[in-house]
Amino acid sequence: MGRTARIRKLFRGRWRYRVTWFGIAFTTTILLIGLFAFASGNNLLFLILAAMLSLGVISGFLSRLVLAGLELELHLPEHVSARTPASAIVRLRNLKYLTPSFSIELSGQLDPDTNVPPILTKSTYFPLIPGRTTLESPVEVTFPRRGRHLDNLFALTTAFPFAFVRKSTTVPLHRETLVYPALTPTADAEHLLARITGEIESRFRGQGLDLHRVRPWESGDTARMVDWKTTAHTGTLQVREFAREERKAVDLYLDMALSPDWFEQAVEICAFLVWTLDDTDTILSLRAGPENYRIPLDGDVHGALQILALAEPDGRRHSHAPFPAPPSADSICVILTSRPEMFSTPEWESAVLYTGPHHGTHGSYTLTD
Repeated sequence: MGRTARIRKLFRGRWRYRVTWFGIAFTTTILLIGLFAFASGNNLLFLILAAMLSLGVISGFLSRLVLAGLELELHLPEHVSARTPASAIVRLRNLKYLTPSFSIELSGQLDPDTNVPPILTKSTYFPLIPGRTTLESPVEVTFPRRGRHLDNLFALTTAFPFAFVRKSTTVPLHRETLVYPALTPTADAEHLLARITGEIESRFRGQGLDLHRVRPWESGDTARMVDWKTTAHTGTLQVREFAREERKAVDLYLDMALSPDWFEQAVEICAFLVWTLDDTDTILSLRAGPENYRIPLDGDVHGALQILALAEPDGRRHSHAPFPAPPSADSICVILTSRPEMFSTPEWESAVLYTGPHHGTHGSYTLTD
Protein backbone atom coordinates (compact mmCIF):
# COMPACT_ATOMS: atom_id res chain seq x y z
CA MET A 1 0.00 0.00 0.00
CA GLY A 2 1.46 3.36 -1.08
CA ARG A 3 1.85 6.47 1.05
CA THR A 4 -1.06 8.27 -0.66
CA ALA A 5 -3.43 5.41 0.01
CA ARG A 6 -2.39 5.27 3.65
CA ILE A 7 -2.98 9.00 4.14
CA ARG A 8 -6.32 8.86 2.36
CA LYS A 9 -7.34 5.91 4.50
CA LEU A 10 -6.26 7.74 7.65
CA PHE A 11 -8.42 10.79 6.96
CA ARG A 12 -11.34 8.74 5.68
CA GLY A 13 -11.37 6.35 8.63
CA ARG A 14 -10.70 8.75 11.50
CA TRP A 15 -14.08 10.50 11.51
CA ARG A 16 -17.35 9.17 10.16
CA TYR A 17 -20.70 10.93 10.05
CA ARG A 18 -24.23 9.62 9.82
CA VAL A 19 -27.09 12.10 9.60
CA THR A 20 -30.05 11.24 11.82
CA TRP A 21 -33.71 11.75 10.93
CA PHE A 22 -33.71 14.72 13.27
CA GLY A 23 -30.71 16.09 11.39
CA ILE A 24 -32.50 15.62 8.06
CA ALA A 25 -35.52 17.51 9.39
CA PHE A 26 -33.25 20.28 10.74
CA THR A 27 -31.42 20.59 7.41
CA THR A 28 -34.68 20.66 5.48
CA THR A 29 -35.94 23.42 7.77
CA ILE A 30 -32.76 25.46 7.16
CA LEU A 31 -33.21 25.14 3.39
CA LEU A 32 -36.85 26.18 3.54
CA ILE A 33 -36.12 29.18 5.79
CA GLY A 34 -33.22 30.21 3.57
CA LEU A 35 -35.41 29.95 0.47
CA PHE A 36 -38.16 32.10 2.01
CA ALA A 37 -35.59 34.58 3.40
CA PHE A 38 -34.01 35.22 0.00
CA ALA A 39 -37.36 35.23 -1.74
CA SER A 40 -38.98 37.71 0.66
CA GLY A 41 -35.97 39.69 1.91
CA ASN A 42 -37.30 39.41 5.46
CA ASN A 43 -34.58 40.30 7.97
CA LEU A 44 -36.18 38.19 10.72
CA LEU A 45 -35.91 35.09 8.54
CA PHE A 46 -32.26 35.90 7.88
CA LEU A 47 -31.65 36.13 11.65
CA ILE A 48 -33.37 32.78 12.19
CA LEU A 49 -31.32 31.27 9.34
CA ALA A 50 -28.06 32.57 10.84
CA ALA A 51 -28.98 31.23 14.27
CA MET A 52 -29.78 27.77 12.90
CA LEU A 53 -26.56 27.67 10.88
CA SER A 54 -24.61 28.69 13.99
CA LEU A 55 -26.38 25.95 15.92
CA GLY A 56 -25.23 23.39 13.34
CA VAL A 57 -21.62 24.60 13.51
CA ILE A 58 -21.64 24.52 17.31
CA SER A 59 -23.10 20.99 17.23
CA GLY A 60 -20.25 19.76 15.03
CA PHE A 61 -17.61 21.43 17.20
CA LEU A 62 -19.03 20.05 20.47
CA SER A 63 -19.41 16.51 19.16
CA ARG A 64 -15.80 16.50 18.01
CA LEU A 65 -14.66 17.91 21.35
CA VAL A 66 -16.59 15.20 23.20
CA LEU A 67 -14.81 12.42 21.27
CA ALA A 68 -11.36 13.97 21.57
CA GLY A 69 -8.97 12.94 24.35
CA LEU A 70 -10.48 9.52 25.07
CA GLU A 71 -8.34 6.45 25.79
CA LEU A 72 -9.60 2.87 25.65
CA GLU A 73 -8.39 -0.19 27.58
CA LEU A 74 -9.66 -3.76 27.35
CA HIS A 75 -8.89 -6.27 30.10
CA LEU A 76 -9.43 -9.86 28.96
CA PRO A 77 -9.42 -13.05 31.05
CA GLU A 78 -6.23 -15.10 31.02
CA HIS A 79 -7.72 -17.89 28.90
CA VAL A 80 -10.16 -17.37 26.02
CA SER A 81 -11.48 -19.78 23.39
CA ALA A 82 -12.75 -19.18 19.89
CA ARG A 83 -16.48 -18.59 19.39
CA THR A 84 -17.04 -18.73 23.14
CA PRO A 85 -18.32 -15.59 24.90
CA ALA A 86 -15.92 -14.39 27.60
CA SER A 87 -16.40 -11.74 30.27
CA ALA A 88 -14.06 -8.76 30.01
CA ILE A 89 -13.69 -5.26 31.43
CA VAL A 90 -13.54 -2.17 29.23
CA ARG A 91 -12.11 1.07 30.61
CA LEU A 92 -12.70 4.43 28.97
CA ARG A 93 -10.48 7.25 30.22
CA ASN A 94 -11.11 10.95 29.57
CA LEU A 95 -7.70 12.62 29.32
CA LYS A 96 -9.11 16.16 29.10
CA TYR A 97 -8.57 18.22 32.27
CA LEU A 98 -11.88 20.06 32.51
CA THR A 99 -14.11 19.12 29.60
CA PRO A 100 -16.37 16.12 30.19
CA SER A 101 -17.51 13.74 27.49
CA PHE A 102 -21.22 13.10 27.09
CA SER A 103 -23.25 10.28 25.56
CA ILE A 104 -20.46 7.98 24.35
CA GLU A 105 -21.32 4.64 22.75
CA LEU A 106 -18.59 1.99 22.41
CA SER A 107 -19.05 -0.74 19.79
CA GLY A 108 -16.97 -3.23 17.83
CA GLN A 109 -16.02 -2.67 14.21
CA LEU A 110 -15.28 -4.98 11.31
CA ASP A 111 -11.65 -4.93 10.18
CA PRO A 112 -11.82 -3.71 6.55
CA ASP A 113 -8.45 -5.25 5.66
CA THR A 114 -8.98 -8.79 6.97
CA ASN A 115 -12.81 -8.88 7.24
CA VAL A 116 -12.43 -10.26 10.77
CA PRO A 117 -15.70 -9.71 12.68
CA PRO A 118 -15.56 -7.49 15.77
CA ILE A 119 -15.00 -9.18 19.10
CA LEU A 120 -17.44 -6.85 20.84
CA THR A 121 -20.90 -7.89 19.65
CA LYS A 122 -22.97 -5.58 21.90
CA SER A 123 -22.43 -1.86 22.33
CA THR A 124 -21.77 -0.21 25.70
CA TYR A 125 -23.10 3.21 26.63
CA PHE A 126 -21.36 5.83 28.83
CA PRO A 127 -23.68 8.76 29.58
CA LEU A 128 -21.02 10.97 31.21
CA ILE A 129 -17.24 10.77 31.61
CA PRO A 130 -15.89 13.70 33.66
CA GLY A 131 -12.48 15.18 32.92
CA ARG A 132 -9.45 13.19 34.14
CA THR A 133 -11.75 10.29 35.04
CA THR A 134 -11.78 6.60 34.12
CA LEU A 135 -14.99 4.62 33.88
CA GLU A 136 -15.19 0.87 33.45
CA SER A 137 -17.95 -1.44 32.34
CA PRO A 138 -18.28 -5.23 32.03
CA VAL A 139 -18.61 -6.45 28.46
CA GLU A 140 -18.82 -9.75 26.64
CA VAL A 141 -16.29 -10.50 23.89
CA THR A 142 -16.24 -13.33 21.37
CA PHE A 143 -13.20 -14.11 19.24
CA PRO A 144 -14.22 -15.57 15.86
CA ARG A 145 -11.20 -17.85 15.36
CA ARG A 146 -8.27 -19.44 17.15
CA GLY A 147 -4.66 -18.23 16.98
CA ARG A 148 -2.99 -14.88 17.59
CA HIS A 149 -5.16 -11.78 17.50
CA LEU A 150 -3.00 -8.69 17.18
CA ASP A 151 -5.38 -5.79 16.48
CA ASN A 152 -9.00 -5.15 17.34
CA LEU A 153 -11.03 -2.22 16.07
CA PHE A 154 -13.57 -0.32 18.14
CA ALA A 155 -15.77 2.67 17.36
CA LEU A 156 -16.61 5.56 19.70
CA THR A 157 -19.85 7.25 18.66
CA THR A 158 -21.81 10.22 19.96
CA ALA A 159 -24.89 12.19 18.89
CA PHE A 160 -24.20 14.97 21.42
CA PRO A 161 -25.41 17.69 21.72
CA PHE A 162 -28.49 17.93 19.43
CA ALA A 163 -28.56 14.50 17.72
CA PHE A 164 -28.32 16.06 14.26
CA VAL A 165 -25.42 13.79 13.30
CA ARG A 166 -23.95 10.64 14.82
CA LYS A 167 -20.20 11.20 14.72
CA SER A 168 -17.85 8.26 15.27
CA THR A 169 -14.12 7.63 15.30
CA THR A 170 -12.21 4.37 14.98
CA VAL A 171 -10.01 3.29 17.89
CA PRO A 172 -7.48 0.52 17.10
CA LEU A 173 -6.46 -1.52 20.12
CA HIS A 174 -2.98 -2.98 19.61
CA ARG A 175 -2.47 -6.03 21.80
CA GLU A 176 -1.66 -9.67 21.23
CA THR A 177 -4.19 -12.23 22.44
CA LEU A 178 -3.72 -15.98 22.11
CA VAL A 179 -7.09 -17.60 21.51
CA TYR A 180 -7.56 -21.34 22.12
CA PRO A 181 -9.61 -23.52 19.77
CA ALA A 182 -13.31 -23.75 20.52
CA LEU A 183 -14.03 -26.20 23.35
CA THR A 184 -17.72 -26.59 22.53
CA PRO A 185 -18.54 -30.30 22.14
CA THR A 186 -19.68 -31.38 18.70
CA ALA A 187 -21.37 -34.63 17.75
CA ASP A 188 -18.10 -36.01 16.33
CA ALA A 189 -16.12 -35.04 19.44
CA GLU A 190 -18.65 -36.60 21.82
CA HIS A 191 -18.78 -39.84 19.82
CA LEU A 192 -14.99 -40.05 19.78
CA LEU A 193 -14.85 -39.35 23.53
CA ALA A 194 -17.32 -42.17 24.12
CA ARG A 195 -15.06 -44.52 22.15
CA ILE A 196 -12.04 -43.49 24.17
CA THR A 197 -13.90 -43.79 27.46
CA GLY A 198 -15.03 -47.29 26.54
CA GLU A 199 -11.49 -48.27 25.60
CA ILE A 200 -10.18 -46.90 28.92
CA GLU A 201 -12.74 -48.87 30.92
CA SER A 202 -12.08 -52.10 29.06
CA ARG A 203 -8.27 -51.87 29.10
CA PHE A 204 -7.60 -50.43 32.57
CA ARG A 205 -9.37 -52.92 34.77
CA GLY A 206 -7.88 -55.59 36.95
CA GLN A 207 -6.74 -56.09 40.54
CA GLY A 208 -7.14 -52.59 41.95
CA LEU A 209 -9.07 -51.11 44.86
CA ASP A 210 -12.14 -49.72 43.03
CA LEU A 211 -14.82 -52.23 42.09
CA HIS A 212 -15.30 -52.25 38.33
CA ARG A 213 -18.04 -54.87 37.97
CA VAL A 214 -19.32 -58.28 39.06
CA ARG A 215 -19.20 -60.87 36.27
CA PRO A 216 -19.53 -64.64 35.79
CA TRP A 217 -16.49 -66.77 36.68
CA GLU A 218 -14.02 -67.44 33.84
CA SER A 219 -11.16 -69.86 33.51
CA GLY A 220 -8.08 -68.41 35.23
CA ASP A 221 -9.93 -66.52 37.95
CA THR A 222 -8.72 -67.23 41.48
CA ALA A 223 -10.87 -68.18 44.48
CA ARG A 224 -10.22 -64.87 46.23
CA MET A 225 -12.01 -63.05 43.39
CA VAL A 226 -15.29 -64.92 44.01
CA ASP A 227 -18.19 -62.81 45.29
CA TRP A 228 -19.93 -65.40 47.49
CA LYS A 229 -22.94 -63.23 48.26
CA THR A 230 -23.76 -62.67 44.59
CA THR A 231 -22.97 -66.33 43.86
CA ALA A 232 -25.50 -67.45 46.44
CA HIS A 233 -28.08 -65.03 45.08
CA THR A 234 -27.71 -66.01 41.41
CA GLY A 235 -26.86 -69.67 41.79
CA THR A 236 -23.83 -69.33 39.46
CA LEU A 237 -20.22 -68.56 40.34
CA GLN A 238 -19.62 -64.77 40.24
CA VAL A 239 -16.33 -62.89 40.64
CA ARG A 240 -15.48 -59.28 41.44
CA GLU A 241 -13.38 -57.27 39.01
CA PHE A 242 -11.48 -54.19 40.21
CA ALA A 243 -10.01 -51.21 38.42
CA ARG A 244 -6.27 -50.80 38.22
CA GLU A 245 -4.56 -48.59 40.73
CA GLU A 246 -2.26 -46.84 38.26
CA ARG A 247 -3.34 -43.76 36.34
CA LYS A 248 -4.62 -44.17 32.81
CA ALA A 249 -2.46 -42.94 29.93
CA VAL A 250 -3.77 -41.56 26.63
CA ASP A 251 -1.57 -40.49 23.70
CA LEU A 252 -3.37 -38.10 21.36
CA TYR A 253 -1.92 -37.75 17.84
CA LEU A 254 -2.85 -34.93 15.47
CA ASP A 255 -1.68 -35.66 11.95
CA MET A 256 -0.40 -32.30 10.67
CA ALA A 257 -0.77 -33.52 7.07
CA LEU A 258 -4.54 -33.54 7.35
CA SER A 259 -6.58 -32.48 4.37
CA PRO A 260 -7.37 -28.77 4.77
CA ASP A 261 -11.14 -29.28 4.52
CA TRP A 262 -11.30 -30.64 8.06
CA PHE A 263 -8.05 -29.57 9.73
CA GLU A 264 -9.80 -26.93 11.84
CA GLN A 265 -12.41 -29.46 12.94
CA ALA A 266 -9.67 -31.92 13.94
CA VAL A 267 -7.89 -29.25 15.99
CA GLU A 268 -11.10 -28.43 17.85
CA ILE A 269 -11.77 -32.13 18.50
CA CYS A 270 -8.26 -32.47 19.93
CA ALA A 271 -8.81 -29.44 22.15
CA PHE A 272 -12.12 -30.84 23.42
CA LEU A 273 -10.56 -34.24 24.18
CA VAL A 274 -7.58 -32.70 25.99
CA TRP A 275 -9.83 -30.41 28.02
CA THR A 276 -12.27 -33.20 28.95
CA LEU A 277 -9.78 -36.00 29.65
CA ASP A 278 -7.71 -33.70 31.86
CA ASP A 279 -10.50 -33.88 34.45
CA THR A 280 -10.46 -37.70 34.59
CA ASP A 281 -7.10 -38.25 36.33
CA THR A 282 -5.53 -39.30 33.03
CA ILE A 283 -1.90 -38.91 31.93
CA LEU A 284 -2.16 -37.17 28.57
CA SER A 285 0.34 -36.80 25.76
CA LEU A 286 -0.39 -34.49 22.82
CA ARG A 287 1.65 -35.09 19.68
CA ALA A 288 1.16 -32.45 16.97
CA GLY A 289 3.98 -32.44 14.44
CA PRO A 290 7.28 -31.90 16.26
CA GLU A 291 5.47 -31.00 19.49
CA ASN A 292 5.22 -33.64 22.22
CA TYR A 293 3.47 -32.12 25.23
CA ARG A 294 2.82 -34.28 28.28
CA ILE A 295 0.34 -33.47 31.03
CA PRO A 296 1.24 -33.05 33.87
CA LEU A 297 4.96 -33.64 33.22
CA ASP A 298 5.45 -30.63 30.90
CA GLY A 299 2.69 -28.44 32.30
CA ASP A 300 -1.07 -28.16 32.62
CA VAL A 301 -3.81 -28.42 30.04
CA HIS A 302 -3.45 -24.78 28.97
CA GLY A 303 -0.01 -25.51 27.52
CA ALA A 304 -1.56 -28.13 25.23
CA LEU A 305 -4.30 -25.70 24.21
CA GLN A 306 -1.64 -23.12 23.31
CA ILE A 307 0.00 -25.63 20.97
CA LEU A 308 -3.34 -26.35 19.32
CA ALA A 309 -4.09 -22.62 19.06
CA LEU A 310 -1.00 -22.13 16.88
CA ALA A 311 -1.13 -25.43 14.96
CA GLU A 312 -0.86 -25.16 11.18
CA PRO A 313 -1.04 -27.97 8.58
CA ASP A 314 2.29 -28.74 6.90
CA GLY A 315 0.69 -29.56 3.54
CA ARG A 316 2.79 -32.68 2.88
CA ARG A 317 -0.16 -35.00 2.40
CA HIS A 318 1.44 -37.21 -0.24
CA SER A 319 4.12 -38.76 1.95
CA HIS A 320 3.55 -42.49 2.52
CA ALA A 321 6.27 -43.14 5.10
CA PRO A 322 4.82 -45.05 8.08
CA PHE A 323 4.66 -43.36 11.44
CA PRO A 324 7.13 -44.47 14.12
CA ALA A 325 5.92 -46.95 16.69
CA PRO A 326 4.08 -45.58 19.75
CA PRO A 327 6.36 -45.01 22.76
CA SER A 328 4.36 -47.19 25.15
CA ALA A 329 2.28 -50.30 24.62
CA ASP A 330 0.26 -49.61 27.78
CA SER A 331 -1.15 -46.26 26.69
CA ILE A 332 -4.25 -45.74 24.56
CA CYS A 333 -3.34 -44.13 21.23
CA VAL A 334 -5.93 -41.85 19.64
CA ILE A 335 -5.10 -40.66 16.12
CA LEU A 336 -6.84 -38.00 14.05
CA THR A 337 -5.78 -38.43 10.44
CA SER A 338 -7.07 -38.54 6.89
CA ARG A 339 -4.36 -41.06 5.95
CA PRO A 340 -5.25 -44.32 7.74
CA GLU A 341 -2.76 -46.24 5.59
CA MET A 342 0.06 -44.55 7.52
CA PHE A 343 -0.99 -46.50 10.62
CA SER A 344 -1.34 -49.95 9.10
CA THR A 345 1.71 -51.42 10.88
CA PRO A 346 1.22 -53.93 13.74
CA GLU A 347 2.33 -51.39 16.35
CA TRP A 348 -0.85 -49.39 15.75
CA GLU A 349 -3.30 -52.29 15.81
CA SER A 350 -4.85 -51.24 19.14
CA ALA A 351 -5.12 -47.54 18.26
CA VAL A 352 -8.36 -45.59 18.08
CA LEU A 353 -8.36 -44.07 14.61
CA TYR A 354 -10.60 -41.19 13.56
CA THR A 355 -10.41 -40.50 9.84
CA GLY A 356 -12.73 -37.54 9.52
CA PRO A 357 -16.27 -36.85 8.32
CA HIS A 358 -16.09 -38.72 5.02
CA HIS A 359 -19.22 -40.84 5.08
CA GLY A 360 -21.96 -39.94 7.53
CA THR A 361 -22.50 -37.32 10.15
CA HIS A 362 -20.19 -38.73 12.81
CA GLY A 363 -17.18 -39.56 10.69
CA SER A 364 -15.28 -42.80 10.35
CA TYR A 365 -13.73 -44.72 13.25
CA THR A 366 -11.37 -47.65 13.38
CA LEU A 367 -10.81 -49.49 16.64
CA THR A 368 -8.83 -52.72 16.61
CA ASP A 369 -8.69 -54.74 19.82
